[in-house]
Amino acid sequence: MKDVIRLVGLSFYGYHGVSAAEKETGRAFEIDCELQVDLAQAGHSDQLADTIDYTRVYALIKDVVEGKAYSLLEGLANELAGLLLDKFPIYRVTLQVRKLHPPIAGQIKHIEVEVTRDQGDTSKLTAPEGAPED
Repeated sequence: MKDVIRLVGLSFYGYHGVSAAEKETGRAFEIDCELQVDLAQAGHSDQLADTIDYTRVYALIKDVVEGKAYSLLEGLANELAGLLLDKFPIYRVTLQVRKLHPPIAGQIKHIEVEVTRDQGDTSKLTAPEGAPED
């Protein structure tokens, strides 16, 4: 098991949904992101270059959630997971994507989809030069 970085309670406004009303007026969304990574080198060096810059992770998620419309939470979550695995040296990503106050008759706080995806390209996991091997 690798180390973990979590970004919890990321809040955005997006235009995701099946209905025309959701696509037109939008909804509030919340995302939790868990990144399984190797933090050993960063723990020793105390340097940002040896870890995942979570401000960049946040920016990527924000750009996708606020910049593109998906019909399904599943599509949004899958796109986010793929981009995170592509852009950062992470072993596994787990995302919880919540649509707050969904358009369902009745009392419901949110709808949530959780996806977990593993890194398929091990070349993206190469430790920085001089980093200890696992």
